[in-house]
Amino acid sequence: MKVDALLSSLPKTEVRQDVEFLKEQLSVLKLEPQQNEPFLDVVGIVDPLTREAQKLAHLLIVLGQVVNMRVKLFMNCRTKLSEAPLNSFYRFVLEPELTSGTNNVFPRAPGATFLEMPESPLLTLNMITPESWIVEAVNSSYDLDNIHLKEAEGVVAAEYELKYLLLEGHCFDVTTRQPPRGLQFTLGTKNNPMKVDTIVMANLGYFQLKANPGVWILRLREGRSEEIYEIFKHEGAESSEEEVIVVLNSFRSKIIKVQVQKKTDKINEDLLSDGVTEEDSSFASSVGRAQLEGKEKKIDILNIFSVASGHLYERFLRIMMLSVLRHTKTPVKFWFLENYLSPTFKEVIPYMAEEYGFQYELVQYKWPRWLHQQTEKQRIIWGYKILFLDVLFPLAVDKIIFVDADQIVRSDLKELRDLNLKGAPYGYTPFCDSRKEMDGYRFWKSGYWASHLGRRKYHISALYVVDLKRFRKIAAGDRLRGQYQALSQDPNSLSNLDQDLPNNMIHQVAIKSLPQEWLWCETWCDDESKRKAKTIDLCNNPKTKEPKLEAALRIVPEWAKYDSEIQQLISRNRGRKENVGQPSSKESKHDEL
Repeated sequence: MKVDALLSSLPKTEVRQDVEFLKEQLSVLKLEPQQNEPFLDVVGIVDPLTREAQKLAHLLIVLGQVVNMRVKLFMNCRTKLSEAPLNSFYRFVLEPELTSGTNNVFPRAPGATFLEMPESPLLTLNMITPESWIVEAVNSSYDLDNIHLKEAEGVVAAEYELKYLLLEGHCFDVTTRQPPRGLQFTLGTKNNPMKVDTIVMANLGYFQLKANPGVWILRLREGRSEEIYEIFKHEGAESSEEEVIVVLNSFRSKIIKVQVQKKTDKINEDLLSDGVTEEDSSFASSVGRAQLEGKEKKIDILNIFSVASGHLYERFLRIMMLSVLRHTKTPVKFWFLENYLSPTFKEVIPYMAEEYGFQYELVQYKWPRWLHQQTEKQRIIWGYKILFLDVLFPLAVDKIIFVDADQIVRSDLKELRDLNLKGAPYGYTPFCDSRKEMDGYRFWKSGYWASHLGRRKYHISALYVVDLKRFRKIAAGDRLRGQYQALSQDPNSLSNLDQDLPNNMIHQVAIKSLPQEWLWCETWCDDESKRKAKTIDLCNNPKTKEPKLEAALRIVPEWAKYDSEIQQLISRNRGRKENVGQPSSKESKHDEL
C-alpha cells in the first residue's frame, strides 16, 4: 500500500531507460534490498557537489525507510573545479511517517538536526522553502545570522512558522495586451472584502497577495481601479459571474491569470495620471493586511525605511531610529522589511514605539519566482532595498527615506523629505572625494564606471529619498527590475547590487544628487567636512577593515549614549515581562503588512 500510494501520487513520465555503467567499483554506491521481498530498483546519476545532491541524499534515505528498494547511485563528478561549489550544510525536512513528540504530543513538529558541525566557521541558519510559502523565525534567542558554535552555550535552536501561502497572478489589458500599470486588486471574504491588497507590476503584469487556506474573493480595489477597469476574464480561479473566487486548498503554488478592460466611458483615463490620487480610500500594499486611511496622507509625517539582519545590525538599527527621533519634531513612521528581522527585534520594537511615540509597520514581499534569484542573504537584502520600492509601500505614502541601519542622523530628515528633486524619482548622495589617501580604492574613477557615468557622479546607497508618486509614474521599478534581470545573469556584474543598479540606470532613471553634507563617511570624506555632516554612515573601510562596532564608538561620540539608553529600556521591559507576563497584542501600536 505504501508503494502504491507513493507511485500513484506522482505524474506519469517517460518510459524508464536502462543505464549500464562500464565500471562500478569506485564511482557507484550500491545498496541492496531486503531479501525475499518485492523491491523498487532505483538508479541515480548525480554530481555529489551540488545542492540537488544534498536534497537527493535525504530523499533516498527517507524512501529507503518507506519502501524496500535496491539503489545504484553513480557519482558523476566534474573533472575540474575553479572553486568549491558548495559552501553550506543542508538538511531536507522530510519524515517517513508521523510520530509523537515530547509529552506524547502528536504529531511531532517536523525539524532538521545538524550534528558534528565545525565550530570555528561563522554560520548562518537559513530556510529554503517552496515558492509560495512565507516562513518566519518565530522563536530563537540566538543570532541566526552569526552563529559561533564554539561560543554557544548548549544547543542552538530556532523555531520557524509557515505564516502565509502566496497567491500569485498575472494581469493584462485585453485591449492593449499590456499590463495595466498601477491597477490594484483586493483579496478578502464577504465579511472582510479587503483583507490584503496589491498593485500590478508592469513586469509580466505580476502581482502577489498573502493568504491562508480557504475561499477568497478577488476584486478590483474601490477607487480609481474599479472606476476605470472591469474584470473581463480569468484563468486558474474558480468561476463566478460577478466575482473571482479563489480557493487555496493546497500547499502548492496558486497562480491565476486575470484579463481586464477599461469601461466604455473611461477609455482615455490613466490610473497614474498627475493630479489623481486615492486619498479617500484605504490602500494597503500587497505585502500585508494593514489599511492606511486616506487622512494619513494629509498628516505631516516622516516615513523612514530600513532593513537589517542579525543582532548586531538590529542593534545599529535601534540606535539609528533613536537618532532620527532626537532631531525632528515631525511624527515618524518606520517601515521595516520583516523577511529577515529576528524574533528578538520584533519583540522589542513595540516597547520602543510606546516609549518614544513613533509608529512602525512591518512589510513583506516574496522575491518573485521569475526574477533572477540571489543566493547570499546580504545580496538578497540589497535587492530588497531597490527592486520593490513601488510595491512595498501604500500609494498614500508620497515619499519614503531609506536610512541604513548603521547610520547616525544629526539633522531633521524633514528637510530631506521636502527637498525638490526636480523631476527625478529619487535622490542619492554622491561618494566623497575629499579623503585623498583613498583614491586607489575609488573604482568609479576609472574603467567602466568612468566611461558610463561621464560627468555624472557615482552615488552611495546608504541614504536616499524616493518620490514614490513620480517613481511609479515613470515605471522606475519596472525599469530597474528589467535591467537587473539582464545584468544579474553575469556573476561578475552588480557586485554592489543596491548601489550599482541605480548608478547603472542613471541615464534612464535620473538621480538627483543630494548636497554632500547629507552623508558623511570617514572612509571617503576628510575630517574637516565632518562638522557639517547631517548623517554619519559607518562605511566599510577597505584599507583598515575596522569592525563596525569599534568604528561606531570611535567616530560617533553620541553612539554609546544612544546604545546605553536603549539597552536600559530593553532591560526594564524584560523585567516587566517577567513580572506581568506577555503583553496583550492590543498594546502593540503598529500594523503588520
